[in-house]
Amino acid sequence: MLKKLESILTRKDKFFIFNLFLFSILISIIETVGISAIMPFISVASDFTLIHNNDYYKYIYNSFSFSDDVSFVIIFGVLLIAFYFFRSIINLYYLYQLSNFTEGRYSLLVNRLFKNYMEMSYGKFVMRNSSTLTKTIVNEAANLTQLISSALLMMSEIFVIIFIYMAMLYIDYTITLIITFILLLNAVLMLKTVSKKIKQVGVIREKVQKQFYEIINKSFGNFKLLKLQNNRKNMLSDFEEASLNYSKANITNATLTSVPRLFLEAIGFSLILIIIIYAVWKNNRDISEFIAVISMFVLALYRLMPSVNRIITGYNRIMFYHKSLDIIYSDLEYKTEIMGSEDILFNNDIKIKDLYFSYEQNKPVLKNINLSIKKGDKIAFIGESGSGKTTLVDLIIGLYKPQSGSIASDNIQINDLNIERWRSKIGYIPQSVYLFDGTVGENVAFGLPYDENKINYVLKQAKIYDFLKTKKGKDTFVGEGGIMLSGGQKQRIAIARALYIEPEILVLDEATSALDDKTEKDIMDEIYEISGDKTLIIIAHRLSTLGGCNIIYKLENGELKNVQQ
Repeated sequence: MLKKLESILTRKDKFFIFNLFLFSILISIIETVGISAIMPFISVASDFTLIHNNDYYKYIYNSFSFSDDVSFVIIFGVLLIAFYFFRSIINLYYLYQLSNFTEGRYSLLVNRLFKNYMEMSYGKFVMRNSSTLTKTIVNEAANLTQLISSALLMMSEIFVIIFIYMAMLYIDYTITLIITFILLLNAVLMLKTVSKKIKQVGVIREKVQKQFYEIINKSFGNFKLLKLQNNRKNMLSDFEEASLNYSKANITNATLTSVPRLFLEAIGFSLILIIIIYAVWKNNRDISEFIAVISMFVLALYRLMPSVNRIITGYNRIMFYHKSLDIIYSDLEYKTEIMGSEDILFNNDIKIKDLYFSYEQNKPVLKNINLSIKKGDKIAFIGESGSGKTTLVDLIIGLYKPQSGSIASDNIQINDLNIERWRSKIGYIPQSVYLFDGTVGENVAFGLPYDENKINYVLKQAKIYDFLKTKKGKDTFVGEGGIMLSGGQKQRIAIARALYIEPEILVLDEATSALDDKTEKDIMDEIYEISGDKTLIIIAHRLSTLGGCNIIYKLENGELKNVQQ
């Protein structure tokens, strides 16, 4: 666990933790002084003769020229009060630094996770469940900060216990060893029972929370279908079961987390009584002369009990959230895609030579593909579902890498060194268009610099500008998933989005297959018109949409056949 945590934290984080470590030692010393100072104060306040009989008190009394014993005791008490206020302020500052560090790690962690996900290769990304990635960013990163916070709090409390324990040993080692034995027995009992159960519940928590997110994503993503099929009962039942199990995990954790505190409170009061009983038994008389020592032990226990409780609670929280560390460590260890930005030109042709690709071993999707695409060509790939059309195009546009063979543009092989520049030449229009909940203009720009004139220009090219003028133009809201628009209108916005980057190659991945015949024909006619000076690559099922193509290839059993040239 420590190695995983160390690999996640940056060098700056480790330096900050080291400073917190030193600060926690200072806090521990202050806590020990605060407890230890009570005993001499009570001793002096209850017996003024100690002021003149004790060498240290006598030296201070004479050095500051106190006029009487009462003044000495009052000043002693006032200084202790000031010290306790100082102790509170320094503790508050430490807790602020601790919170500042742990909450700051959340921001850094989610940024690193999101960056890692965005820089995943396309092949790795499609193998992951998006709801799991969302859960990791939203929940697991927050849980990990709780784990880090618990670990740091445990560190500071351990030093408090060590220093106070040393002071207790110095005052009376017999009583201290009895207390130690009882507390250790309790700690072992808690670790073997409560902590073990909390760790098991933590595994369940992660599992059911994953189901929780998957059901939400599945339901919202297929909302229309659920309405039509009227099968909401199954979905609601699954969600209710997942949410109930998630609640049960949290209830169990919250209940078990309280067990150490309640036991420690009972043990704490019992220990105070044991100390008094022991003092009476040992001295065989009343304990008035031992009241200062007993007061110190009572105060020490009063401070130790919360520290022991925080350590056990912190450990239990680490056990409950330990899966978060495993998940984030695993996702941050993902090898991100290498994306070099060396220049690559496309002035003449794309050459594909002896291309081979498979998703599973010994099950090739593409084999021995040889193809040349000249600049300005309008080509199409047809074939049955699963024949490899989309895979081949994904290889051409650089989303996948060939497992053998090569793809080159103007005799320069497309590889990690130039892949970023190559992809920037591609305008992609998918079959299923996702429009986020924003304006048409924001969806067209899609994170790129917002150029109003350019947006209006590509909307005109996509033949949707006139329709938008009847609404709010480029400022028309599309709704989540483009729900406010028809299928044809969404595809036109997808075309405008593809044109906005001024691509050299336009790729249509069955982009019109879900449209009616007339809308499909209109959009295809417009695409052929728009792509006059561009290379056009189309994936299609129907030959009726490919009238503007000069070459049509058919994929069958992973091999390429020329249908029309």
